[in-house]
Amino acid sequence: MKLRLAIVFALLAALFAPAAEAGQTTLRAADPSVLRIGSTYVAVQSSGGGIVVRQAASTDGLAGAPAKRIWSDSRGLGEVWAPEIVTDGGRFYVYFSAGTGAAHRMYVISSATADSGYTAETQLALPDGKWAIDGTLFTFGGQRWFVWSGWAGDTNVEQNLYIARMSSPTTPTGARYVISQPRESWERVVGNPYINEAPEAIKDPNGQLHIVYSANGSWSDQYCLAELRLRAGGDPTYVWDWYKSNGCLFGSNRTTMMAGWDPTLSVNGPGHNSFVLLNGDIATSPPAGPKFPLMFHAVAKGTPYSWANRYWYTGTVCWWGSTTYRRANVPGANTDTGFSLKFFE
Repeated sequence: MKLRLAIVFALLAALFAPAAEAGQTTLRAADPSVLRIGSTYVAVQSSGGGIVVRQAASTDGLAGAPAKRIWSDSRGLGEVWAPEIVTDGGRFYVYFSAGTGAAHRMYVISSATADSGYTAETQLALPDGKWAIDGTLFTFGGQRWFVWSGWAGDTNVEQNLYIARMSSPTTPTGARYVISQPRESWERVVGNPYINEAPEAIKDPNGQLHIVYSANGSWSDQYCLAELRLRAGGDPTYVWDWYKSNGCLFGSNRTTMMAGWDPTLSVNGPGHNSFVLLNGDIATSPPAGPKFPLMFHAVAKGTPYSWANRYWYTGTVCWWGSTTYRRANVPGANTDTGFSLKFFE
């Protein structure tokens, strides 16, 4: 009888056990940017009016790694947001936004090593010179590109995603082009302003370009990840060559999720992701099938949703084939089928 009762209690415990938590790094922070250099994971973080670098042998080890300051706001630029680390031509470049209110602009520093020797900051001369945050550099089709979140004008109406060519890692060239605006109902649940931000580029197994971004206000648990997929052979500067996911791909509210994608179990408001790629190079994106590393920030379920309660989390992601995105009342084809992404806590 005792053995039978023990088995029953064990089964009940397994049935009602809480869901496993997402891979929390225990680092209370936002906006992770992580890449892999050989067997070392390198992350940057805004901290104390400057930027720090952490290095570890795993993504989980980053939280306990020493934070080495690589830049301080000695000129009093203002709030320092969302540094993004990339490599280009054997150098490390860290892009970040600094400013107060409408003065936020993109800046860049660079070094031959990940954790020391960085240059003084230089403001990127982005086309039109408007408010800009969350910028990052990548190479696609033999061309350097810079993508960021910004305003169309000088007032905070909505945050759009823009792209521009770069003639070098520090020099934009030509015009800026809008590639996404927060105009879908599922990305306007929380607004004023409405938000498209934190763009992250990645290339799928067919060689098509994707840009994953965060939608809805980061001050709400409606914050989520969605994506843009450039049609095969499309022009990255032409907005109608981009197809948007029909809902959130990684979020905590079922009503805004794309059909066939499930909400998170352990965290609320996941957003501002970082694909953890070798050298941060989108050409090293893994093939279809295996999961590959992801970092994102979120708030643990059961705790108040606030910026102060955001943590870095580790997760995984994989390519998901034969996914159709639909749009209406636009030039060109109304549907496009290709790879999408599945995210896992």
